[in-house]
Amino acid sequence: MAATSAVPTAPLQTSGVQPDAVRRRRRRSERRFRSPADVLVFLALCLGAVTMLLPLAWMLSTSLKTQENVFILPPQWLPDPIVWENYLRIWEAGPILTGIRNSAIVSLTVITVGTVTSCFAAYGFSKMKIPGRNAIFLGLLAGIMIPFPALMIPTFMLFSRIGWVDTLLPLIVPGLFGNLMMVFFLRQYLMSVPDSLIEAAVIDGASHPQIFGRIVLPLIRPAIAAQVILWFMGTWNDYLGPIIYLNSENVHTLQLVIANFNATYAVQTDFPLIMAASIVSLVPVLAVFLVFQRQIIESIALTGNKG
Repeated sequence: MAATSAVPTAPLQTSGVQPDAVRRRRRRSERRFRSPADVLVFLALCLGAVTMLLPLAWMLSTSLKTQENVFILPPQWLPDPIVWENYLRIWEAGPILTGIRNSAIVSLTVITVGTVTSCFAAYGFSKMKIPGRNAIFLGLLAGIMIPFPALMIPTFMLFSRIGWVDTLLPLIVPGLFGNLMMVFFLRQYLMSVPDSLIEAAVIDGASHPQIFGRIVLPLIRPAIAAQVILWFMGTWNDYLGPIIYLNSENVHTLQLVIANFNATYAVQTDFPLIMAASIVSLVPVLAVFLVFQRQIIESIALTGNKG
């Protein structure tokens, strides 16, 4: 019986690209634009993005111009010459460092303590068996419907009687008890977490702080990040509260300092100085967004997948 020849088993020569990777790239390219409607939506989103970025681009461009070039027609988008000295002049034109310090004290204190309070409140309203919790929650939501101008005079009189006017306390203390919008958002987010998960942890002997720290907090971290950046933006950019309660220059927040810049230097048509100060005030908000952008996108994606 003749011996059969062995079939060669040498490995196939490939170009170094795995077939799965090729297929994935092909699928991505095929579903990038599936129909003309996708192209129209993409163009509309690009137009909207450009429209929203134009004011920011103009503010940045103006901050690097000379006073004369601000009024050149047609408008000059690329400054010539570029005047970096505008960003040096703002530190001498007003107490901008004091404003940054006070805004940081208010924002960081309120966000740090208020976020913890809001998370605990959202957990209590969604997962703890508290008598009348829904009625209490609806009462809190009713407070959101009261416009702030209706509360300005009573709150000012209250803080004036206890001696808090012209201090940072009226801006800090109310926020330490939480943010109603954040409580509402986190509560709705937690309602999708099965109660059986919490009940199983209780049966195993876990306390509510342990359940919150080990089970709930990892689940709502993206939602917390999304709310933190929105709350930080509102606190950092707040102008109405500081202008009501703060009088002395040493307690002015950054927004009041920039408002004083506008009142002083707009008459002198020194708009580059005003825009440079505005760009400086924008940097912390952009930094917070860059830090939390992954969690924010994850929060939006998870919210879209619910239900």
